[in-house]
Amino acid sequence: MKTEITMLIIAFITTVILSFIIIPILKKLKVGQIERDDGPQSHLKKQGTPTMGGIIMIISIIIIITGIYIFLSYQGQNETANRLIPMLILTIGFGIIGFIDDFTKLFFKNTKGLKPSYKMLGLLIISVFYVIYLISGLHIGTETYIPILKTYLELPIYLYIPFAIFVILGATNSINLTDGIDGLSSSVSAIIITCLTIIGMMAGMQEILVFGSVVIGVVLGFLMFNLHPAKVFMGDTGSLFLGGVISAMALYLKMPILLIIIAFIPVLETISVIIQVAYYKKTGKRFFKMAPLHHHFELSGWKENKVVIVFSLITLALCILGLKVI
Repeated sequence: MKTEITMLIIAFITTVILSFIIIPILKKLKVGQIERDDGPQSHLKKQGTPTMGGIIMIISIIIIITGIYIFLSYQGQNETANRLIPMLILTIGFGIIGFIDDFTKLFFKNTKGLKPSYKMLGLLIISVFYVIYLISGLHIGTETYIPILKTYLELPIYLYIPFAIFVILGATNSINLTDGIDGLSSSVSAIIITCLTIIGMMAGMQEILVFGSVVIGVVLGFLMFNLHPAKVFMGDTGSLFLGGVISAMALYLKMPILLIIIAFIPVLETISVIIQVAYYKKTGKRFFKMAPLHHHFELSGWKENKVVIVFSLITLALCILGLKVI
């Protein structure tokens, strides 16, 4: 455990150093946030704040995991080292798709970015390869843990593969929707990833403990610059990266259903958008003042910091509950 704490601290320091280097570069390149015209008016003052900050997290995790891979291989822990790679590839792949999306938005100076069909296709391809590798390469099986009942359900492979892909795409989209207030997505994600890392530690999965510890350090380092008032935004580069991390770890642990509990805030953000769209189509009126849900609370008079604190505390409580029901 002492080694993993050291990894976390190194990842944190590395991310902070990279932030001091990369944020000024993003400013110089005028890679500024483009706020939606229909978004909260208070967000218009954020126009021009550097975005695509997710590349800081991506570069940091590549550096740290590569170093750890070499270290573990040298120590003869080849199995643990090799099992880090699939999770790294999924998360970096998702981050790259987010980067392309952010680049497209900024290059054409609009908020639409990469065509949704292209984005989904890219995420789908990476997800399929990851799920198949888990089954065929790592041979982890198709068992899925059912919280509360505390039992495993073995799914037929023809059901497990689409289910696992749905989990990856759903979790990634949920984290993406949660990103809209300074520090919200990074704070909530850090808590969820910490919970999954603790589960990995309890299960004796060294690769999850190592990977999770590094990501926690990276996210906390980024959070130092992402809290209100944010000096940098993660963009889709960061939110897709974090969604990939959470879904990759949950599937590796065979606990994707647990995300309904510990990632309830991102799930609720997604549900709020679905309700808003469905209600508007049926009645021509809005159910919420604005969706996703965090904007509803903003327009109800909550300060950004209050939304982040409340949502983070709820996530923390649900993660503690999640640890109790497994």
